[in-house]
Amino acid sequence: MAENDDIPFNKNFPLKTGVVEEVRPGVRRVLCGNPSPFTFTGTVSYIIGTGKVAIIDPGPDNEAHAAALLDAVRGETVTHILVTHTHNDHSPNTGRIKAATGAPVYAEGPHRASRPRYESEKHSPESGADRNFVPDVRIGHGDVIEGEGWRLEAVATPGHTANHLAFAWPERKLSFVGDHVMGWSTSIVAPPDGSMLDYMASLERLAARDEDLYFSGHGPEIPEGPRYVRFLIRHRQAREASILHRLAKGEADIPTMVRAIYIGIDPRLMRAAGYSVLAHLEDLVARGIVATDGDPVIEGRYRLANGE
Repeated sequence: MAENDDIPFNKNFPLKTGVVEEVRPGVRRVLCGNPSPFTFTGTVSYIIGTGKVAIIDPGPDNEAHAAALLDAVRGETVTHILVTHTHNDHSPNTGRIKAATGAPVYAEGPHRASRPRYESEKHSPESGADRNFVPDVRIGHGDVIEGEGWRLEAVATPGHTANHLAFAWPERKLSFVGDHVMGWSTSIVAPPDGSMLDYMASLERLAARDEDLYFSGHGPEIPEGPRYVRFLIRHRQAREASILHRLAKGEADIPTMVRAIYIGIDPRLMRAAGYSVLAHLEDLVARGIVATDGDPVIEGRYRLANGE
């Protein structure tokens, strides 16, 4: 959600759908025509290398986008397909690209939630998960994928999803960060698909690395990546403080907290904001700072654990 002024968001992203843009030597990007409040102008797929190339995040189930990607690599050989995570706007087109190129698919694994669903959960967010996705090669933190003229390192960044990876190119000091970090907005963390505890730890992991130019799954590139990540960390800490400030006034449900915290939010994002608050509350309950009766769920009521 992008209604906050404490993060230097950049919404200047003039890339047109289907156009191939070389943003750095050996790095091209193509925008899919799937704009929404959650995807900004659409999903961005990346082509790495020249001649023998990798494609990162083939995008949603979109035949026109697959055609644009294949046209962009006409006369070249796709040797690898890499997927940052398995939301429906990132991985479903993988099958089309694999069928056309024969390239193996590398990813952390099939979609999974960050935690088991509670029996008490009446509702769970529609995560938009690509549950049919299965990679050819499962990779984890620190694994290296190499091609002609490029070398990428998998960086585990769970939080937005449990299987989220970034792909760092250490020699070039840049990283493809999927939806974990975006320049135009904060990322949605919605339990049980996502985990705020994991998300914050993954931000710290990225901030400690040397790559300083980030390419995201949506929107423009992010210069000074670790500095920007520090903005995100402070923002999430401020969001937690806002939740605690509201609970200091008395017990509340999540809709009440959303109205108090997200001033001027796009109404289409209200439900997502509720799940983001739930992600913070799960973490706060686990740390013994906030209490609730039963499991921490979206319908629950919450209070400070010290009884104030």
